[in-house]
Amino acid sequence: MIHTDPQVRGADPRVAGGRLTVDLDALATNYRFLAEQSTPAEAGAVVKADAYGLGTGPVVEALVAEGCRKFFVALPEEGLAVRASAPEADIYVFNGLFSPEAASFYREGRLLPVLNSQSDLAIWEAHGWDDGDTPRPCALHVETGMNRLGLSADRANVLAQENALTGALTPRLILSHLACADTPTHPMNQQQLESFQALRALFPDAESSLANSAGIFLGGEFLCDVTRPGVALYGSNPLSDGLNPMRTVVRVHARIAQLRHVPAGGTVSYGATPLNRDTLVAVTATGYADGYHRSGSGAGVPLRNVLQEGACGFIEGQRVPVLGRITMDLTLFDVTDLGPDALQIGDFIELVGPNIPVDDLASASGTISYELLTALGHRFERHYIHSGDGA
Repeated sequence: MIHTDPQVRGADPRVAGGRLTVDLDALATNYRFLAEQSTPAEAGAVVKADAYGLGTGPVVEALVAEGCRKFFVALPEEGLAVRASAPEADIYVFNGLFSPEAASFYREGRLLPVLNSQSDLAIWEAHGWDDGDTPRPCALHVETGMNRLGLSADRANVLAQENALTGALTPRLILSHLACADTPTHPMNQQQLESFQALRALFPDAESSLANSAGIFLGGEFLCDVTRPGVALYGSNPLSDGLNPMRTVVRVHARIAQLRHVPAGGTVSYGATPLNRDTLVAVTATGYADGYHRSGSGAGVPLRNVLQEGACGFIEGQRVPVLGRITMDLTLFDVTDLGPDALQIGDFIELVGPNIPVDDLASASGTISYELLTALGHRFERHYIHSGDGA
């Protein structure tokens, strides 16, 4: 069943230049698979950045229906959006506390801050909310090699000693983040695991979490108590090599606004990319303002000479290459090989989907699937596929 969701902002289908379809059944299947791979740990879900661009409400509701009870976001406002669809869940906010005033957001949504610094610790001790008789519940992020956010080993040791005496904080979760999990043989993985094991032992009453999407497939001790799948939920390959075990969740299609014949020797788009044959050009009403990155233009952009081929679309059983430079609102495709009468204005070309995996588009654009998904714009007509039976 395909339906629109009134809580998710999207364009009117009568005038939209493109269509974004989110398969919630595939999302649910991916979660079940990742939860199985996480056993005996519990699988949470990372739903920051509007559930990687796919819509917090529908995504969280689908995951709650599958039994997910722990969610991770970057900012407290994202946590409040999750709370609306997951009233009983534990919701952890990665980026910590910026000021004492931020504590009111956490209190309002019963959100759990991930404390990353001495400043975070001090603010939460002074302004955090209490859960019944439990003082200031929280998570602690310990630094094991990313050198991004996180408490140093020395600070974590001091905190463990101080908190054992004062009981000012109630750490429910101890976490760290793997830097190289998508490369299973990288020595950093084992180094981080050993560092994390030493630090998590300082807080024996708290659960522990280390594995992201790729980390789940490292298995064994990396699984800890809670895993944090993110991009794999949304269909991207969590592994650096091998077949993608995840189902396709996202489909993006661009509407054809015009078909035009350009003779050999003619040029297209900004920079006047030359054509070496008579070409039938499909002009689609989607561009980089919709998250279809200009870098996917390939040889149409001088800075992208490393990837000559650039991105492709898919229509009528064939891949069709991008022509010239992708622009803000329009992208051109070479559809000559389909024949003069195969297409008409209003038809849709697949940009992402079962025939153009998001990881393929990311590679052609010189980036990663995370960036593509979170850049998806709100000018698309949005659909959600959900059978309602967990299939």
